[in-house]
Amino acid sequence: MHFHHHGYVTGDPRRQAPRGNGVDRPAELPDEMDVLIVGTGPAGMITAAQLSQYPEVHTRIIERRLGRLEVGQADGIQARSVETFQAFGFADEIANEAYHITEMAFWKPDKENPDHIARASRPLDDEHGISEFPHLIVNQARVLDYFAEYMERSPSRMTPDFGIEFLGLEVTEDPDYPVQVRVRHVAGEGDGQERTVRVKYVLGADGARSGVRRSIGRTLEGDTAKHAWGVMDTLAVTDFPDIRLKCAIQSRSGGNILLIPREGGHLFRMYVDLGEVADDDAGRVRQTTLDDVIAKANAIIHPYTLDVKHVAWHSVYEVGHRVTDKFDDVPDDLTGQRSPRVFIAGDACHTHSAKAGQGMNVSMQDGFNLGWKLGQVLTGLSPEALLDTYSGERQEVAQNLIDFDKEWSTLMAKKPEELDDPSVLEDFYVKTFEFPAGFMTEYKPSIITGNTRHQDVASGYTVGKRFKSALVSRVCDGNPLHLGHLATADGRWRIYAFADAHAAGEESQLVRWAQWWKTSPESSLVRFTSAEGDDDALFDTKVIYQQRHPQIEINSVPEVFKPKVGPFRLTYLNNVFGLHPEQNIFAERGISEDGAVVVVRPDQYVAHVLPLTATEELAEFFAGLFIEPSR
Repeated sequence: MHFHHHGYVTGDPRRQAPRGNGVDRPAELPDEMDVLIVGTGPAGMITAAQLSQYPEVHTRIIERRLGRLEVGQADGIQARSVETFQAFGFADEIANEAYHITEMAFWKPDKENPDHIARASRPLDDEHGISEFPHLIVNQARVLDYFAEYMERSPSRMTPDFGIEFLGLEVTEDPDYPVQVRVRHVAGEGDGQERTVRVKYVLGADGARSGVRRSIGRTLEGDTAKHAWGVMDTLAVTDFPDIRLKCAIQSRSGGNILLIPREGGHLFRMYVDLGEVADDDAGRVRQTTLDDVIAKANAIIHPYTLDVKHVAWHSVYEVGHRVTDKFDDVPDDLTGQRSPRVFIAGDACHTHSAKAGQGMNVSMQDGFNLGWKLGQVLTGLSPEALLDTYSGERQEVAQNLIDFDKEWSTLMAKKPEELDDPSVLEDFYVKTFEFPAGFMTEYKPSIITGNTRHQDVASGYTVGKRFKSALVSRVCDGNPLHLGHLATADGRWRIYAFADAHAAGEESQLVRWAQWWKTSPESSLVRFTSAEGDDDALFDTKVIYQQRHPQIEINSVPEVFKPKVGPFRLTYLNNVFGLHPEQNIFAERGISEDGAVVVVRPDQYVAHVLPLTATEELAEFFAGLFIEPSR
């Protein structure tokens, strides 16, 4: 982020000045709005947080609950999510209070005494160094708190509207506000009052029993694994030596446990195997008492004991794997003929076991995917066709998650003697780590994801996958930085121009590209950036040279990499980089010595990879994605 360009900021620089709907924002839910989000879970809150950076868009988020979530059920934060938190400015803060998973222990029946369990292995959590971000455990409620703080500091001054229940909706032919949504106030002076609000777009992030999903006729399709688990967040006295390590525990006859330490040094979560569920069970297994779950846990960890002192939360559930066939309200026979008006995200459109730690993580990526798209359409930057990409991109990710979770949860439920190879569980965990870490998503070609014709010029930046950061040194101040960590959740597109071998100031292909990008009528920067406002309002354009930063003279760098910002038209110098002394980003990411242009979407996924000479292809890519502003 950069600040002080509008004048000196004496307070918290993260608290942006109110603009648009943030000025005199109505305290009560209005009769009309641009976006209504139903549900303040992870999917809803990240969408609202992203849209809070579009103060021209009137967004509200409603929740039947009367206030913030106090105890959340989700707690696993994968590295991709921490990477996302970096874009929203709170990765370091949440990491400081979270439990960090660095190893995982696997316990099995002791070969000498099979009635006892013994530690079999202790692999690193990320032994291949897939991400520089940590794997965290922290209560879902704290994640929501951080998004709420981000929203409140935004130009929109957005806060959730608590105490409002969703009742139903109808999509009409109204050209201005086509969705009519019925809601009921459940607290305060208006308790019991029902009303109808008119909305342009609705997001249902209201959980597995989603009312929004029912209103648009979507259903969760899938099955249950006929296996039950008891889960509890616990404070206990125990002699089990790995109580502060993530553990998969398999006993000979008592079943299995997945143990996850929680933040704070004392609390831990246990998923306790309750065994197969009979076909005629009719939900009776869900009546399993907490005492029974604790007794089962003690049987599994024998010869160790668990003296439970306090349980913060517990539940019993059956593993289910379900996903909807589409994440919006457009019928199959009308796909491509009309734009969606209603979307669903998170548990509203995919449910699975909790043991892979994916529910909150995948849900947040649903919302991150949709938020900037709604922002671009509603601010007139992009055509409505952009919204068609949401369902297709995220439905495939959800199905991949279901397939992965079926395999993982099935392995977790097996008895040791049922496994062909005794090490199959830990081998699967290590081999597939990239998937649960959140880095296997690969979007297919679309209007926002290009083809792979030129992938070889930057082989380490796979088109359709998330932009993987690397270390560089900033020229203006010599600071070593992670390039990808500088991309904030502000809705802008990132253009990374990797220079050819010529030094700054020499005639080169980079110089020719920079001149075209800044001045050509065909340049997307020229065509789609409003004449009013900052030069980098739409495209955040950075350059990375093949030389060390002391060899790069900032005054020799093309002007397009030094945008003019703010009312004083100050020059922003922080977009120029050289090689880091210990890591060559060109070698690390397979970037050609002839240079490359890497285009990255607002949600951090690589949209295109092109040579510096492919200016026509770059212009063509953005031509169908943006609308030229009226001048």
